[in-house]
Order: sequence, then C-alpha cells, then structure tokens
Amino acid sequence: MATIRNVGDAVARIAYLSSDVVLSVQPALGRDSEFSKALNIIAASPTAGIATKNPEVLTLRHNVDPLLSAFKPLRSGKLVSITTSSAVLLPSIPHLYKLAQLPVVIHVALHPYGQPDYSEITAIRQCGLTFLQSETLQEGQDIALSAHALAARSGKGVIHFFDPANSEEDDPINGEDLALIRDILAENPGRQTQADPSGSLYVDEGRQAIITENAVTSEDDRQIQPSSANVIPNVPSSKPASGAESSASSSGRDSSVDSRPSISSATSVNSTTTRPVTSEDIHNFLSQIWARIAKITGRHYQAFEYSGPEDADCALFVFGSTGVFVDEIISSKSTEEFAKCGIITARLYRPWLSTQLSAGIPESVKRIAVLEQIRRKTTKWGPVLLDILTSLRTGPASAASPMIVGHQLGHIEPATARQALRGIFQNLKSPSPIQNLEVGSRQKPANRVDEYSLEQPKVETAYMKILDQVFGERLHVANRLGAANAGVSATIASNPEFGFGALLARAEHRKRFVKEVQEAASSRDFVTGTPQSWLSKWALAAEDKQKSNNLANEVIARLNTDGSRLASQLLSSKALFYTESQWLIGSDAWAYDLGNSGVHHVLASGANVNMLIIDSTPWSERAAADAERRKKDIGLYAMNYGNAYVASVAVYSSYTQVLEAMIEADQFNGPSVVVAYLPYNKEDDSPLTVLQETKKAVDLGYWPLYRWTPTNEENGEPNFTLDSERIKQELEEFLRRDNHLTQLMNRHPQFSANLSESYGTEVRALQKRRAKDAYDRMLESLYGAPMTVLFASDNGNAESLAKRLGNRGKARGLKTKVIAMDDYPLEDLAGEENVVMLTSTAGQGEFPQNGRGFWDAVKDSTDFDLSAINYTVFALGDSHYWPRKEDRIYYNKPGKDLDNRIAFLGGKRLIDIGLGDDQDPDSYQTGYNEWEPKLWQALNVDKVEGLPEEPPPITNEDIKIGSNFLRGTIAEGLEDASTGAIAASDQQLTKFHGTYMQDDRDLRDERKAQGLEPAYAFMIRCRLNGGVATPSQWLQMDQISHKHGNQTMKMTTRQTFQFHGVIKNKLKPAMRAINKALMTTIAACGDVNRNVMCSTLPTKSVYHNDVYQVAGKISNHLLPATTAYHEIWLKDATSDEKQQKVAGDALIDQEPLYGPTYLPRKFKITIAIPPHNDTDVYAHDVGLIAIKGADNRLEGFNVLAGGGMGVTHNNKKTYPRTGSMLGFIPADRVHIACEKIMLVQRDHGDRSNRKHARLKYTIDDMGVDVFRSKVEDLLTHPFAPAKPFHFTSNIDTFGWQTDELGLHHHTFFIENGRIEDTPEYPMMTGLREIAKLNVGEFRLTGNQHLCLSCIPTSSLQQVKSLMAKHKLDNLQHSALRLSSSACVAFPTCGLAMAESERYLPELITKLESCLEENGLRHDSLVMRMTGCPNGCARPWLAEVAFVGKAYGAYNMYLGGGYHGQRLNKLYRSSIQEPEILEIMKGLIGRYARERKVGAGEGVRMEDAGGDGKGDGVERFGDWCIRAGVIRETREGKAFHEGVVEEDEED
Repeated sequence: MATIRNVGDAVARIAYLSSDVVLSVQPALGRDSEFSKALNIIAASPTAGIATKNPEVLTLRHNVDPLLSAFKPLRSGKLVSITTSSAVLLPSIPHLYKLAQLPVVIHVALHPYGQPDYSEITAIRQCGLTFLQSETLQEGQDIALSAHALAARSGKGVIHFFDPANSEEDDPINGEDLALIRDILAENPGRQTQADPSGSLYVDEGRQAIITENAVTSEDDRQIQPSSANVIPNVPSSKPASGAESSASSSGRDSSVDSRPSISSATSVNSTTTRPVTSEDIHNFLSQIWARIAKITGRHYQAFEYSGPEDADCALFVFGSTGVFVDEIISSKSTEEFAKCGIITARLYRPWLSTQLSAGIPESVKRIAVLEQIRRKTTKWGPVLLDILTSLRTGPASAASPMIVGHQLGHIEPATARQALRGIFQNLKSPSPIQNLEVGSRQKPANRVDEYSLEQPKVETAYMKILDQVFGERLHVANRLGAANAGVSATIASNPEFGFGALLARAEHRKRFVKEVQEAASSRDFVTGTPQSWLSKWALAAEDKQKSNNLANEVIARLNTDGSRLASQLLSSKALFYTESQWLIGSDAWAYDLGNSGVHHVLASGANVNMLIIDSTPWSERAAADAERRKKDIGLYAMNYGNAYVASVAVYSSYTQVLEAMIEADQFNGPSVVVAYLPYNKEDDSPLTVLQETKKAVDLGYWPLYRWTPTNEENGEPNFTLDSERIKQELEEFLRRDNHLTQLMNRHPQFSANLSESYGTEVRALQKRRAKDAYDRMLESLYGAPMTVLFASDNGNAESLAKRLGNRGKARGLKTKVIAMDDYPLEDLAGEENVVMLTSTAGQGEFPQNGRGFWDAVKDSTDFDLSAINYTVFALGDSHYWPRKEDRIYYNKPGKDLDNRIAFLGGKRLIDIGLGDDQDPDSYQTGYNEWEPKLWQALNVDKVEGLPEEPPPITNEDIKIGSNFLRGTIAEGLEDASTGAIAASDQQLTKFHGTYMQDDRDLRDERKAQGLEPAYAFMIRCRLNGGVATPSQWLQMDQISHKHGNQTMKMTTRQTFQFHGVIKNKLKPAMRAINKALMTTIAACGDVNRNVMCSTLPTKSVYHNDVYQVAGKISNHLLPATTAYHEIWLKDATSDEKQQKVAGDALIDQEPLYGPTYLPRKFKITIAIPPHNDTDVYAHDVGLIAIKGADNRLEGFNVLAGGGMGVTHNNKKTYPRTGSMLGFIPADRVHIACEKIMLVQRDHGDRSNRKHARLKYTIDDMGVDVFRSKVEDLLTHPFAPAKPFHFTSNIDTFGWQTDELGLHHHTFFIENGRIEDTPEYPMMTGLREIAKLNVGEFRLTGNQHLCLSCIPTSSLQQVKSLMAKHKLDNLQHSALRLSSSACVAFPTCGLAMAESERYLPELITKLESCLEENGLRHDSLVMRMTGCPNGCARPWLAEVAFVGKAYGAYNMYLGGGYHGQRLNKLYRSSIQEPEILEIMKGLIGRYARERKVGAGEGVRMEDAGGDGKGDGVERFGDWCIRAGVIRETREGKAFHEGVVEEDEED
C-alpha cells in the first residue's frame, strides 16, 4: 500500500474521496496549498471517489471570497468540502454562520506555517460550526474522515483544523483504507435532504439542522430514538434556542449542557418529533463514528484526550502545536519536574462539552497549565482559559477542581522545548503563579515565509508602469503593497477601506500643509529671499490642479537652493506641493461581496479618488464560473451611482485607450473607476498568453472597452464612449436608458434583492454561451478525422516527434491529441478511430518507462477488441547498439512488438511500421521522413496547402543567449512550491551555477504508481581550486550534507565536493552555506572553465604550493563575471543592495571573456606534477604538466590541449581524445595561455552540434599546428619547445608520507569518493572528528580519494588514534580496488544507463579471488566504470573499463595506458556480469602467466604516446596490446577502428 508523508496530502485525499465537490483554496493560482498538489494528483488519476465516481475539484484564490462558491453545490444536494488555510476564515465570517447549518466540511491548515495563530479558530468559535482538531499525521487522516461522516449525519458544518508543521517529522502512514471510508460514510442522510436551490445569499433563511425522532413515552418509561439529522429551511421556532440547542457559544455556561430537551410525560403514544441538533447529538454521532474507527483500526479518539500517567499531579492543556512538548515529556526522566505530567488536548473544540472534559482528567491532577497559541490577543484572558475555568471552577465540584494557570504560547524551537517546559512548570507549581505568562517567541521564525502573503503578480506590473509614466511624482498609491503602514498587515493595508481612509487622512494633511506654506510665505527664516514669493504664488493656486502642479517644481527647486531649516521642513513633505493623482489599486477580489464594501464607500462618498481594479479571470474560465458567486460588474455598478467616471480597458488590446482612461480619471472631479483586464491562468503566465486571452475576450465581446463620463452631457457630449469594435447590443441599449436601475428592476425582478447585480452580466453570460457553441460548431466543421498520438519516450526523442506530429496534424485539419502511453486510459483505445504510436527503445529491447504499463496491459490482454481502430507505429532505435548477431533482436523491439500485438487484437494498419535508426545519416529522422508522408496520404490530408512554417527547435545556445547572463527564470522556479522541479531551460542554466536537477531513479516506478511526480532533488558541485580545503571547510561541508543533502558527500574525479539529494527548498540555503564556508559553486558545471585540478604531491609541500597557487590564479582568471550567481543564491531579500537584475531591470551585465553565449561546451583544465599523473592530464581540454626549475621551484608548464572523454554509444563521429602537446609556457604567463586557448575554442568551436562542440573536435578539424598558431596569434610570446618530464603512476599513493618540511600526509582510500557512515565503517564520523582538531588541510585527489596533509608531528599521534578508532587506517585492500574508480550513475544521475558506483565494488569483490589465485592481489590494475559514455570517471584511459549500455549490461574496453597516456578500445559490447567475470578471469590468468618483467615502469615525454618501456613489470594495458588481445589506439580518431567484434563479424 502506498504511503503518505504529510498531513495535507492525507486530508486532501479523504476530502476528495468523500465529496462531490472539493473547493481547493490556494494562495495563488500558480502556488500550491498544503492540499492542492495531492488533490490535483488524485483528480488526475483513475481513482474513483466514494461519494461520487468523479469528484470535481475547483481551484480558487484565497482572496476572491472562496467560501461563496460552496452554496450552489450545497443547495443542489452535493457533498462539499473546502481545503484552505486559516487566512480565509476571518474574512468569511458572514458565510460561516450560514454554512454552519449545511453539511459542509472545511479542512483548515493553520498559518503562518511553523507558528500558527489559533486565534483564527477561537475568533470564529461562535459561528455554530462543529470544530474538530487533529495533531498527528494519522490523526489528520482519521479526523478528516470523522468530519465528513459527522457533517453528513448531523447536517451541520464541520471545521477540521490542524497545524501542518506539527506533524512534518511524523513517520509515513499507509494510504487511506477505502473499505473503512465506505463503512464510516455508509449512513448519509445529508445528501437527500439538503437540496434547496431557492435560497438567497443575502437573507437569513432560518435554515436549521434538525433531528427526527421516533418517541415512545410513558410516565415510567421514556425512550427517544433519533432516526436522522436533516437540514430544513425556514423552521419556525416556538421559543428561543436553549444552550443545548447551540454549539456556537463561547463558554461552558451556554454550550456544554449535556441533556436533551425534556419531553412531556403526559402522553403515552407513539409519535415522531423533530428538534434542532444539540451538542449532545454532535457528541453521540461523533462517538459512534469514533467507536467504528476504533473497532476497525484500533485507534481511539475522544472529545478531550488525556495522555500521560494516571497518577499525574499536573497537566498541560495545549491549544496549539503540541509536538515539541509531547516528545520532551515522553522522553523525560523520572527525576524531572514534568515526569508526572499529562497532556490534554481538545479533539472536539466546539461544541465544548464540560462533562467530557471533567471526565477525561485524572482526579490526581491538581494543577493545569493552559497553553494558548494565540497571536492576536484581544482580551486579557484567553478564550480557552475561560472555557476551562467555566467547566472546572463552576458547579458543585468546583471546590475540588485543579488550579488553572493560563499561558500564552509562542514559537518554540525543538532545542529549547525542555527549557520552555521547565519555565511552565516552575510557574505552575509556584505558590503564586503568574497568569498569562508568555512562553516562547512571538516573532515568526526568520526562515518561515507566509505562503498566503499578498504579492502582485508580475504580469500586473504593466498597469503600474503606465501609472508611473503618466503621473510621475504626482502618483500616490494609498494601498501599495510593501509600503510601511505603522505595523498594519499587508492584507489590511491593501484593501480599499484602508486605502480610502489613508487618502482621507492625506487630504487633511495637505490642508494643514497649505496653511504651513501660507505661514512660511511671510516668514523671514529663509536664507535667501527667493522662496517667499514662490510659496505665495503656490499658496494662491493650491486648489487649482494645473497651476499648483506647474508651480511645484519651481518651488521645490528654490527650497533646495535655500538650504534653511524651514526649507528642509517643507521639503520633507514635498510630494504635497503637487495635486496628487491618488489611486487605490485592487483586483477582481473587490468584485465579490466581501471585498466590495470599500468600493461602495468610495463611490458613495463622492470623493476625488481613483480606483484601478484589475480583473484577471480568463474568458474561458468565466465560461464555467458559478453564476451565484455574484462577482459584480463593477463598471456597471459604478455607473449606477451616476457620479463616477468609469472606464473598461485592456492594455494588451488598446494601450492608447488605457492612457486616455487614466488621464480622464485623474481629471474627473469625483470618484473614478478604471476596470482593467489582464487575464492569466497562473501568475507567471507569459505576456504572449495574456495577449492571446485578451484578444479573445475583447473580440468576442466578453470584455467591452468603453469610457463613461457622467458630466459630459452638460457640455453637449455623450456620456458613453464605446472603444471596442464589438460590444453587446444589450449593454448599449441599457446605457441609453434614462433610468437605468428602474428599467433593470422592471425587466428582471429577481435582481431586485441585489441592486448591484447587472443586467449586462447576464447578457454577457448568454452571449458567451452562444459564442462558445458557435465556435465549437465551427471547429467541428473545420477539423477532419481524429488522430490520437501515443508515445513512449526515455530521452525525449519520441515525445518530441509525437508532439511535432500532433501539431502537424492540426495544421492539416485533423483533431489530434498527444499523450504518453501510460497516461492514456486504456479502456478508451477500442473507441478510437486513428491511433499513431511512437516508441523509442530502452535497455535490452524494453519499452521506455512511460510506456511499460500500457504495453503490459496490451500484451497481457485476452479480451481487447481493436477491430474498429486504424493504427500505425513508428519505432526509434539503433541497429548497431547491439552489434552481436544474437542481440540484434533488440533493435526497435518495442515498436515491432507493439505493431504485431495491435494487429493480433484486430487493429487495421494505416501504413506499415516505420523504423528510425540512429546509424542513418540523419539518425532516426531518415526513416521518419519516409514514414510521415505515407501517414498523411493514408489519412487523406497529404495535399493540404498553406501549411505554416515550423519554428526551429530551441538549442542550448538559444537558452544561453536568452538567459540574461545565466539568470533565466531560476529565481522564479525556486519559489514555485508546486513542484520539486524547475523549468527545462533553467535546468541547463543552473549547471553554470554548479547544480544539476536530478531525481531518485530508484523511486521512479513507485512514485509513478502513486501518481506522484519523480522525487526531484539537486546535485550541488563545489568549485575547489586544486582540491584543497581547510578543516573548518570540511566540517561545514559535512554539516551541509546532513542538513541539506542526503547525509553523504561525494568527492569527485575533479577534486571537489558534490552533494546529492538536495531538494529544491533547501537548494538556496545549501548554496549560502557553501558561500559561508568561503567556497562557491559557480562554474563548477556548464559551458565554462570548470574546477581547476592540481596533483596532491604530498612529499613536496613547497613545490606543491607553487603549483597550487597557479591553479588558483587560473581558476580566478577564468571565472564568469556575471552577478547572477550572487543575486539568485546569496543576496538577502531584505538587504539594501541596489543592483538587482533577476527582475530584468535596466542594469546590464557583461562577460569580457565569455560573451553572452559562453563556450560551446564544457572546458576543463588540470595540472599534473610529475612523476604523478594523478589528475589524468591527457584527458582534459587543457593539461598542464608542471616543470621544476634548477632551484627546485616551479619554472613553468608543458601545455597539452584537446583532451576530452565524452562519447555517444555507436556514434563514430564522437570519440575520446588525449591532449596534444603545444609546448612550454613560463609559470607567470600560463593563465594567459589558458585564456587564449579558451578564446580560440570560444570563437571556433562548433555551436551547432553539441556532440561535436568540445575542444578536441575543434583541434582535429583544424589540425594541431593551425590551432597552435591561432593561440600564439593571441599570445605575446609563442610556445617554447616542451621540456622533458617523466610519469610513473596515475593512481594515488596511500598511507603516511613525510615531506621535506617534516610535515606528515596520509592518503585515505575512499571507495569511489563516497564519504558516508556505515555500520561497518564510520568513515564520515571519523573524518569529522579529525577535522575538529583543526590541524593540517584536506586535499581531495583526482582519483576520488582524500589526503590529510601538513600534519605537524605534535598532532600526529592524536590523528592516528582517531584514525584507528574509526577504521580509517585500513589499507588492506587489493591493488585492483585501490586503483579503481566509478562515477555516481544510479540512482541520481539522469544520464546513467547502468549502475556504476554501487556496482563496481561488488564486481571487484567477485574478481579478487581470481587475483589471489594468480598472485596478483598486490599488482595495480587500473579499472574504471561509468554508467554512461559521458566519461565522468575517465574510463577511456583505464587499462580495463566498463561503460554502461543498458541496465546490467556494459561495453568492455581494454588497452589503456597505466599512466593515463593512452586510450583503450572496445573489446566486447553489451555484456553482463557472467560474461564479464568469465572474460576477466581468463585475461587475468593469461596476464599473470605471460607478462614481462623489465617493462612498463614509466612514461617519458619521448614515449608519451606509446610503449611505456622501462624497468618495471609489464602493465596489464600494455600486455593486452602486445598479446594481441586488443589493438592499440594511437589517437582519438582511431578509437573506433579495429574493434574486435567487428573483426570477428568480418
């Protein structure tokens, strides 16, 4: 069974399954709530609801009166639930009183997240709803179900509230039990009795939930049998409701009466009676529900729940987040002061049942601390404290009741919970306890962001910019978001009432200012005499808008020149010299009743105030809108007043009309309303999308463009100006009438109860429906046959083809839909007419992941009848991917199998299967271009003319040049909480910032089965020059891996740290933590120069330092100059830094070295210090071989260029390459030489084909001599001849060594670079403890190992002790293992085709017995493994390498140079473990017997490309070539020549 990890998901799923309609209230359309993601997932899945088969999920913004949408479905008899944050509750109080008498369930996530405000619950406790509270993840699931069952049985509304942060650390729970839900919801009288479509939104209907009872009564035997609870409208009441009939009261005196209304004993006949639902009824219903849950699940719930010892002497009653206290009390020792303490929580908060509270508290409890987490404190005593006092301190037993002490609960960090508890209990047990003692902080945690805080969508800035342009300094927006308003919340400060009040206050302020100016005009306190005359002129014209504005600039200029104290005083309010253009800015939220009162106040006042109200509802969305939501047509509403200027505008339709309307509104002396259209489906919609929606709405007449000036007729001009070409005729007729309101009421009496409801709104709705019907008919007439395109794709090629095919089909008039095979409802397949299927080939002839479910169903089905469909298949594969004859069945196997199976099930082929082959000149496009025209011909659409041109595909170069110097939309993507991913283009750009988006491939299938998106996370790679870190930095990296990553660190083959499993919301904190450690991640990836490597050379500290300094110099010299990294990752949002380019303002970035498109591909530089080639100097774009001078210090470098490892399987145009020697360069100019090499690559590298874009191809295309000459043209001095050097090894030297300064160095074996703790090997802990000694430094090696360097003798023994304690001194491994290396591959690398890091150790273990048998345990053999051919572990230089081809299958390469100087060559393709072991054991045996002694000791400059002869033992790679096992690869272009398997075929 699938598991659930957060309470929002658990509650959302219950709400979906238990409802006909779910109203999903979100902070914004593009931002998820705690519930919305799960709702969207389950709604998109085939999961059927229990209340109804296909529940409807409606998404609503939190500020558009969302609860209003509940009434229509409730009155039509539907079961409705609402998922929302607590931010919605207080504004919705008018609705809550009515919803209390309807069987609605409102699931409320308390906010702000992390420090919820429970006052939003206590403030609405009198509204008559039932309140249930849950605290844990499991409780959330159960109480959500209880709420739905209770609402259905009682007929009353239920609020289920919880703190989502309280359970975020809870263990996952099982998904909901459908049988349990069906059992609990079995009795549902609410659905049949609640329908009443005639209700009104604005009049109290007297609706009341009632109980119908069968009563059998006598004087001695009274029995009442409730049959059901129903909701009935307009129930007459013969007497006021007693306390027992109400659950709305605030204290136990009037809400906790636990007896039913008395029944007369004067009768003894059977009768049926009805009465209102009482508090006891609620408790009885709930007890029955909970008893049923307990019986089925064993989980028990009560109205008030006590947990703790039965003999407790004190208790905490917590109305707030309980998690931190529960954990501390449970783990407390018997000696602690709160060891004998219990915790009481209110599971049923309203109705408040005093008897249940009293019964639930052990008699031994003598003191109770009441903790209320209430941030808005409006009374001296908390409401829950008063409830408890009333329940326990009144009545006959009050004398023996416990002492009750109130506390105000703030935010408490888990680390301080115990301290807080001690403070509470010290106060509680004090002889004179302090009431209302505050515990914790009232401040919201700095790292918590209120997701429901108001934000202006970026698309809405268009209108703000126009206002700024038109009015400049005169513009004053009274309710501007972000303005300082004396502590008033942004929500309040942005509403029209607040803004209007602020404008009235500002008008009074200006009157006072005018008097101040009049007084100043006669003052002699100015330094000069100039200001007085100008102030006098201005004061006389102060009420004349035009004259005062013309004089304002002159007055301000004179005051600035004067410089006196009086001048400064007047200048402090210089904005008041202008007659301001005063505006209130709002959204269509003001068009609903709860937001409309401010609009009414402005219009009714007649004040000279301008309102800009932006309507963002797209026309297509309005088509399905609930008419009873009563979203007012504010334009017509304002015109009904007769005193307001009104305009309806749309900036993406007529910019000029917007300007005219704003100027006219400013000039009109009275209230003005400009209703502006800016439709979007999400707040981050592109301008193009907004433009398209606007054009549609204006052209169809949904959004009329007009201006209304009520005073124009006094000048003989028409009041109304129609600016749109198409407007509803009914609206024009309405506007020409003299008495608008009377006419409207006479024609439509049903509108009389709501005078602001417009006839135009109804007309628009009618025309919209007619237009849509006509449009649908037009589409039916235009489009031809249907075509369903299904695809299965792993790398995106099949998906891209499918989408392109769909678009081309639409252009030809076909009705097309394109969908992934696994997303397609298979039961619909038999009903299709034309089906086109495209699939690529994965693994060993397997279906791609998003087509496996579809294929399994089709393959296994025995009753599919597809005789009615026409179909065809196009398959993508590689005919040489499986070169062995026995494996060639895998070529395009999925497509071929699918084609045969569909035909077997009765499908009729439109055309024969098409086969795309990567070996063709244009790859799969060759076969596709032959297949597609046949398809159009078969569908009779091959002769369509006037087909549109297709835009070229977006390339990496397009992304880079359009990124604004690596910004893209990364910042926006990081804020998008609706997904763990970022946009595809940003995935390319974040590489430049040092991070890749990945997902856990181990979890893909399971998450897909659950309907969840992949487990997205990010890899972060640091930039660490030369691989050297301080102990402090090591500790910080360790901390980052635990706090933000997956608790491991990866040391890469490029000598740096890599973190995996960093989820999106931890990405920025991780980046900042890395920066705090004085490291960075910029340019650790991407098309730039990456981390500069340097040999560790532990035996020569001084010399190493010389070389290391050069590595840092090169790295810093070639860093990108963009400030995007700082802006996106490091800049504090609260800082006052001026430069900000993320939002796209006018500041321009520059890249002096790279330019806006950076390099064609990645660029890597490494330094090797002979005799050690531990950085694989031949494998990089630039390889620098350090040359020691006569003084034993660094003289300069031999420069290699053109190395590179990336390859594509079976694409012979791609190959690895070793670097070519360019010559020698002095140390002080080597950074310039690297720069010039990079610039030649920048300007001449292939930007059209990324597979041909590396420097190695540029050099091979030019030739080495031409390339060298181009570099030398940019240098002031040419390269000198290369100097002699000598390599003896490219592996690390493990164990202790001592340098010339007497400092000690130890190289640890870190298998495949993974730093982690295991039960067998606490490596991470051990290294952490060593780092805490703060001695020496940590050097990461190019072979993924670690050298602890520069340890003084005084600390040596302490270090060795820690090493022994944590098993870090164990070097008893085979030489094969010590010489091995692997990339990460599965589960995080998206490119991996097979395992690598997780598999190579196992493979080596299986080979070690063979090594032992042949006496080779201590003989080094360089073995490397990668999960794909990109070559991160540099496999092409290894003596033996395994490169992933498919899961469990590898290509095997032999013959690489032991010193990293020679490429290997393909020996076997696509072999699995049995073959690997068989081949390797045979080769190891032969090598042990046949190798020569006295060869292979080292490689000198003169034999750098070949024999490697010397005095040592012949190396395995050399033997493979000499013995004829494999041919030697002398250069990269010959990598694919002379492959053993091809020779065997020939």
